Amino acid sequence: MSVLFSSLTIRSIQLKNRIVVSPMCQYSSEDGFATDWHLVHLGSRAVGGAGLIITEAAAVSPEGRISPNDLGIWKDEHIDGLKRITQFIRQQGSVAGIQLAHAGRKASTQRPWDGGKVIAPTEATGWQTLAPSAIPFSEGGPEPLALTDEGLEKVRADFVLATQRSLEAGFQVIEIHAAHGYLLHQFLSPLSNHRTDMYGGSFDNRIRLLLEVVERVQGVWPSTLPLFVRISATDWTEGGWTIDDSVRLAGILNEKGVDVIDCSTGGNVAARIPLSPGYQVPFSEQIKQQTGIKTAAVGLITGAEQAESILANGQADLILLAREFLRDPYFPLHAAHELGEEQAWPVQYERAKPR
Repeated sequence: MSVLFSSLTIRSIQLKNRIVVSPMCQYSSEDGFATDWHLVHLGSRAVGGAGLIITEAAAVSPEGRISPNDLGIWKDEHIDGLKRITQFIRQQGSVAGIQLAHAGRKASTQRPWDGGKVIAPTEATGWQTLAPSAIPFSEGGPEPLALTDEGLEKVRADFVLATQRSLEAGFQVIEIHAAHGYLLHQFLSPLSNHRTDMYGGSFDNRIRLLLEVVERVQGVWPSTLPLFVRISATDWTEGGWTIDDSVRLAGILNEKGVDVIDCSTGGNVAARIPLSPGYQVPFSEQIKQQTGIKTAAVGLITGAEQAESILANGQADLILLAREFLRDPYFPLHAAHELGEEQAWPVQYERAKPR
């Protein structure tokens, strides 16, 4: 049997295969509410056979949105729309996960197809952004406010409330987003964190907020359910966050009961990234081999044989696909056929199953 189509048990949750729908922003919400678009987008990947489906970044607060059109989970009214989605995902034999996020200084921007430009806080649809330090994301951009002690406590509390709502909405996996230059990554990296208090300077200080968020989330998230953390394993920039930092952090998170490190890279500053098929897989492999924690590989993974090889070589425990799932919502069904594996098809689609 292929590793890609072997099951994986994490705490009380059994994934039917190692294929995961990676979080992909859809910018299709109003006031944070999930819509029919989200139901069809995520639901079709469940019909397509993915073992785990993780929502796009769900903002834990209005100011934590990337754009005015981000999915949200900052108020109780968001729960019902999300519950409809999780119920459908589970009916298809897949597991529903949610990524909890705060955009920090990368917040208040237009949707990509509207131009993707920063929306100034003085504009009707914009708001004041927050960060570890008052350093704009891009030169000449609006200056974020450095978080005060009160602001830091609100961030921690927002993650807790979002976790409680996630549980009520029926999610069985939570991923804390500490990658791609968003708030928790901004604290990790010395390029964006110039604080001189207990949240800046040393490695231990810069990881402090993430560890506090993890601990607070664990206080309300059942110990029977998995907890993932997504990190950017490197900033790809001299003087920034490095793979050695990531290995050290992953070891600490492993000791604190985090189940999976989702290994992405970049996003905190403009950088030259050497893109190639599976270019982030070596980071997943290094973290897995040096810490023993389960890892997820993501980034230009597009084929069944490629995904199988990554798992078979011990470079990751899970394969996350993003753009490939946009091209092919039924990737797992097609991959199973390619690898000669039996994968159950929805009964409604049985007559189209290759023989």
